[in-house]
Amino acid sequence: MTILDAIWLGILEGVTEFIPVSSTGHLIVLSKFLGIEQNNVNKAFEIIIQFAAIMALVFVYPSKFTFKHINLWVKIAIAFIPIGAVGFLFASQIKSLFSITIVAWAFIIGGIIFLIVEKFFYDDKQPLIDDVEKVSLKQAIFIGIAQILALIPGASRAGASIIGAMLVGLNRKASAEFSFLLAVPVMCATTFYDIYKHHNEILQDGNLLNLAVGFVVSFVVAYLVIKLFLKFLEKFTFVAFGIYRIFFGVLILLIF
Repeated sequence: MTILDAIWLGILEGVTEFIPVSSTGHLIVLSKFLGIEQNNVNKAFEIIIQFAAIMALVFVYPSKFTFKHINLWVKIAIAFIPIGAVGFLFASQIKSLFSITIVAWAFIIGGIIFLIVEKFFYDDKQPLIDDVEKVSLKQAIFIGIAQILALIPGASRAGASIIGAMLVGLNRKASAEFSFLLAVPVMCATTFYDIYKHHNEILQDGNLLNLAVGFVVSFVVAYLVIKLFLKFLEKFTFVAFGIYRIFFGVLILLIF
């Protein structure tokens, strides 16, 4: 991997981490296009730049990361348990799913689900929860269970948790915000686990430079995208993302 590759991957990660299009799926496709081997070091690189994107949340929502919001973080921690348990118990099986074909079909199916939910199940004329602080424990658990689908490459962690949140009565913006915050324990656990497993390979000189570049790029781009995405949701639906997912999935199948 070159520094230019690290920049491209950092940009792509920052753009896709918080919108429901699967950052992992996009990174797999771009790595394939750039000829980057999906070895342990490069997979760890992808995990760590995802963590960089998550760190941007601290600067977007500084007030949320205080003891004042301990009740919210208890719900987020409980919502994390399903994906944490399944991911830990079936880690090897999940890694075996990382293929272009599975990513493509996950994109397509996820896009169709978004269109179905927006058309038939989501009624924004009804009173909806507009503040993540108002999410109940029961709703948080349901969102956490929905997030398990994100273990399928291409399914999108943001997409799965946003759909789960919409189905239990959160409005689009609150659904996105809860999904953002729910990413924190997920990516912290994944990142530290990968660093622990592959720290000797990651800490090699060439890898460290690429990692630093990718980390900074991902962080900056993610910060800007979060701000723009929240503005977008004040006026628009997720239909465009559903259509994009289907189009991109079909394109992957045709190319690869």
